[in-house]
Amino acid sequence: MEMRRQAHVVYRCQYHIVWIPRYRYNVLVDGVKEYLLIKLDEVRKYYPEVEYVERNIQKDHVHVVISFPPRHSIAKVVQVMKQNTGKALKEKFDYLKRLYWRDGGIWSVGYFVSTVGLDEAMIQRYVRYQEKEDAGQAKLVF
Repeated sequence: MEMRRQAHVVYRCQYHIVWIPRYRYNVLVDGVKEYLLIKLDEVRKYYPEVEYVERNIQKDHVHVVISFPPRHSIAKVVQVMKQNTGKALKEKFDYLKRLYWRDGGIWSVGYFVSTVGLDEAMIQRYVRYQEKEDAGQAKLVF
């Protein structure tokens, strides 16, 4: 992924996020899986700065590698994805309404997140040659 630019920031922020359905039920089967992908894409309509790098949906959990500007918090982005998709899935699939009738949403409260970073040697090389890069004497490849 290349560097992104906005008004006063240049960034390359990627996160690996995993979340599960409540009670880790195997509810993300074929039809639900495709509908979930559609709903994740719809989140981008309202938050166009969010970019999905990779997505993988298993029967009992969701993996997303995502990029967004540093002005957004990870917690807020996860909240938006889980709220919008969970509500839509419950409305579309009656068996999810029956399965989760008492507990509210279909997603578990927590999530896992880790950053996806650059190679350590690449960062050291960048810092070492930054002065030459700024002067236009060196061209670094990321």
